[in-house]
Amino acid sequence: MNRYPLWKNLLVIFALVFGIVYSLPNIFGESPAVQISPNKNTVKIEPALLDQVENALKAQNIKFDHLTLEPSGIKVRFDDTDTQLKAKDVLQKSLGDDYVVALNLLTRSPSWLASIGALPMYLGLDLRGGVHFLLQVDMKAALDKATDRYVGDFRSSLRNERVAYLGISREGQSVQIRFSQSAELEKARKIIAKDSPDLTLKDSDTGTEKLLIATLNPQAQKRIQDFALKQNIQTLHNRINELGVAEPIIQQQGSDRVVVQLPGVQDTAKAKEILGRTATLEIRLVDEEKSDASTLDAASKGQVPFGDEYYVGRNGQPILVKKSVVLTGEYITDAGPGLDSQNGESVVHVTFDGRGARIFKQVTKDNVGKRMAILLVEKGKAEVITAPVIREEIGGGRVQISGMASVQEATDVSLLLRAGALAAPMEIVEERTVGPSMGEENIKRGVHSTLWGFLAIAVFMAIYYMAFGTVSVLALAINLLFLLALLSILQATLTLPGLAAIALTLGMAIDANVLINERIREELRNGNTPQASIHAGYDRAFDTILDSNVTTFIVGLMLFSFGSGPIKGFAVVHMLGILTSMFSAVVVSRAIVNLLYGYRRKVTKLAIG
Repeated sequence: MNRYPLWKNLLVIFALVFGIVYSLPNIFGESPAVQISPNKNTVKIEPALLDQVENALKAQNIKFDHLTLEPSGIKVRFDDTDTQLKAKDVLQKSLGDDYVVALNLLTRSPSWLASIGALPMYLGLDLRGGVHFLLQVDMKAALDKATDRYVGDFRSSLRNERVAYLGISREGQSVQIRFSQSAELEKARKIIAKDSPDLTLKDSDTGTEKLLIATLNPQAQKRIQDFALKQNIQTLHNRINELGVAEPIIQQQGSDRVVVQLPGVQDTAKAKEILGRTATLEIRLVDEEKSDASTLDAASKGQVPFGDEYYVGRNGQPILVKKSVVLTGEYITDAGPGLDSQNGESVVHVTFDGRGARIFKQVTKDNVGKRMAILLVEKGKAEVITAPVIREEIGGGRVQISGMASVQEATDVSLLLRAGALAAPMEIVEERTVGPSMGEENIKRGVHSTLWGFLAIAVFMAIYYMAFGTVSVLALAINLLFLLALLSILQATLTLPGLAAIALTLGMAIDANVLINERIREELRNGNTPQASIHAGYDRAFDTILDSNVTTFIVGLMLFSFGSGPIKGFAVVHMLGILTSMFSAVVVSRAIVNLLYGYRRKVTKLAIG
């Protein structure tokens, strides 16, 4: 009556082994490490690099625990953080700027566990320490940038259709086209309405000129802003990958903000520098016709000619650059630091995609003998880093940018350009650092709360239900084992709310065993035999257990669906805990009871209080 078939016993044994193996990695902790990854796509991680890293460390008498070669790069483990920091400086100096040397924390669990996919849970910022950023996306700049692109498009389309116009300029977030004749304005209206349905067109007459004003409609503005936010999030992912940071949390907050959490990051200054910088590239033409001394002198005093912007180059020379952008960083596919073969100066080699290469080829073909300004734009401020003369048509899409102040600047600019252009500038509006010691304290408190809660339940159950209470406590411990194993397999990120959900799960899980034990007591009081009481107790309590857990699971689903951040984390652990508690309370505890009583021929009394 109270014996499981062989397959059920094997299922319970398999589940126990599974739970033990996949929860094991969480007990080994983490070791300080250095991660070495290529700084550009053309650099490959070769086995010979292992010897170079090993020799560099041995030359400085730096002891390391383990050195491994992985597809993403080389990882070196150390016993303490002091050695880790010293090794980072040594390796960066030894390997040069072709590689990124980043601080990291790696699990100490054995390699055989990793080979079967047994990995530790990821710990959130509040448990592991790290850095938290809140970034504000400049949506106005995104709209200005989109409007600027229309200026160039209108010039090309009107020129191709031979429409006579006096000039095109951007005023705020609208484009104004000036005409001398109404017939030409109407031709332009038809062309623009056909090519750009996202624009709202209206005209006005100033008396001397006729204006056609094109403005983005609200739907297009919303679409551009959403795209800017999504592209910036993707760019942040790329930049963080370049830094070698493991398991970042990058989430949208509201309509124009992004939350970035980097758990385990120790090199917070470097992370802030890379994330806070918003470099993108702009290529524009120098206004040669207005670059005489008197015009430049007037521009330096604020009298900038219409359609131009005034800059002072890195060489100290003033320069007038046309506002119209020829090419932007969004067409870049690769960028890497290098040295000029002629003078040995630091440069950045940039490769454009197919469309960018075609645009660049056409622009250089049409402007041979003129100067082209290359601007680096950071946080809305542009700087002319070089303005070379176009000697000939440049095809192939590969460009060399000179004017870098140092090798380090060339490396940083390459990283930013290669990671992708930001659709709009971003500014760090909040920064919060959680130290590892605070994370350890949070873990200690969370573990203590769970442990003391478990002990209180264990003592109560053992006293009140005797042997059956002890079985319930054992099933509760196995439930915790299953829950940790599932979280590890799913590679869930455990935070303080997750720890709270684990503690709550333990309290709720014991409720099922209380229902079973009380039902067995009731059957005994009704005069049933011990074996029949066990059988009836488990069978008749199941419906009640199922109903209560299903309703609680639905609440967890609602929390997950409508919650955000910490609430979602709580809900995930909560729902997984319900599933594991159902299995442990009904299947596992009954397997233990069957082992104790099911194989006895005659049972006269149950130790159930």
